Amino acid sequence: MISVHDPYPVGDVGELGRFRREFYGCLTARADALFELADAVLCADGPVRSLVELSLVGEHRRGHGALYDALACGQLDIDRLRTTLAGVPLPRAADGRLVLAVDITCWLRPDAHTSPQRVLCHTYGRGKDQTIMVPGWPYSMVVALESGRSSWTAPLDAVRLAPGDDAAAVTAGQVRDIVQRLVAAGQWRPGDLDILVVADAGYDAPRLAFLLRDLPVQVLARMRSDRVLRRAVPPRQPGTIGRPPRHGGEFAFAAPATWGKPDAATITDTRLYGIARARAWDRLHPRLTHRSAWVDAAKVLPVIEGTVIRLEVEHLPSGATPKPVWLWWSGVDATAGDVDRLWQTFLRRFDIEHTFRLFKQTLGWTCPKIRTPQAADRWTWLILAAYTQLRLARALAVDLRRPWEKPASPQRLSPARVRRGFRHLRAKATCPASAPKSSRPGPGRPSGRRNSHPTPRHDVHTASGATSTSTGKAKTKPKTTRKPRPSQTG
Repeated sequence: MISVHDPYPVGDVGELGRFRREFYGCLTARADALFELADAVLCADGPVRSLVELSLVGEHRRGHGALYDALACGQLDIDRLRTTLAGVPLPRAADGRLVLAVDITCWLRPDAHTSPQRVLCHTYGRGKDQTIMVPGWPYSMVVALESGRSSWTAPLDAVRLAPGDDAAAVTAGQVRDIVQRLVAAGQWRPGDLDILVVADAGYDAPRLAFLLRDLPVQVLARMRSDRVLRRAVPPRQPGTIGRPPRHGGEFAFAAPATWGKPDAATITDTRLYGIARARAWDRLHPRLTHRSAWVDAAKVLPVIEGTVIRLEVEHLPSGATPKPVWLWWSGVDATAGDVDRLWQTFLRRFDIEHTFRLFKQTLGWTCPKIRTPQAADRWTWLILAAYTQLRLARALAVDLRRPWEKPASPQRLSPARVRRGFRHLRAKATCPASAPKSSRPGPGRPSGRRNSHPTPRHDVHTASGATSTSTGKAKTKPKTTRKPRPSQTG
């Protein structure tokens, strides 16, 4: 029986301790300060609101100067940390396969005129269907999803999109690198089910599937409701002359007359959404043209076939009017069981939104006013490492609930509730950081001498993805930032 005064057994923190030692080994410069900074994020009382206040947490034994110096001048072996994250136990779907969710979230920096490589990021306004473009750093993240209702994910990678980067190409490179690391770590072996990659409508699902066609990966993504796909070419009749067609009839999402009879259909009674009806049509593909992402493709464009699924639910938990959801799966010949599995797996994609909310609102990912994108990358990987420690401590945590909160079983604790007791668990886990040494602060700038080297200011790029041009090169249009006042240049 677990004691009330000592709820965390000493011998049950092996996996957490191994990850902490490996994480410390990934820190190649300012290792002690960076490691204690990650511990301060996990052990702080309440959400992280300011970076400098983390230096007041008891687990951070150094001053605030060491904190900022670690982020500015520290070094982190990202490749080694990626390999470490791929080697920890990962959640799997009900059928045993790995499910990866990809999405882009933005670190908004509207007033950071001295920060380079900012891009206008798409954000939602307060009004209905209102969008706002705010300068910031977009990050493409890949996480492994669990089965069932949960707010937990397993982050595996994060890449900042630079101006001019193609989001689909960057995501495909991330997934390719992750799959190779998962195979090397023994997470996927020949004969296992293909890894399922789930994405939202912001991704070009057929192109993503085409870029990953040589890997054991299937792509499942939502499509806009105004898309028009093509059917497979019907069998050629004897005696027909002329060049054979490459595309069949149209399948317009907004025109039910073009749908025809579905190849598979299911009706499921769910607790949250009521009656869920799903219909699937097999072997549909988009008609590609030599524009946009395919401008540099071969003379004969590929035919990327897949299965289209239309999902309709009776009601939503929020009370809003439900709209049909269109999904595209890179597989073909889907059965009724496949259709049910696919749309239920897509609903688990929204768990990544819980992870983003925890990063920003609890762990303080977007709180620091960091100037350089390199320091932002360093801080981002610290947050991913901290969240992984929470996930490994999930089975060891005790519910330290507030008086007004309902009791929860250890299997149902949220990441925020696991974080409340991490300070007690940390005392039983490995802490490789050494004690700080006494030092004196530097002299700084002499009194009365003005700064003769003002910080350069950088433009904001209006696009993060590649745009089609006559030469096939990507261009981004910079937005000129305001000029500094004379008092700021001294």
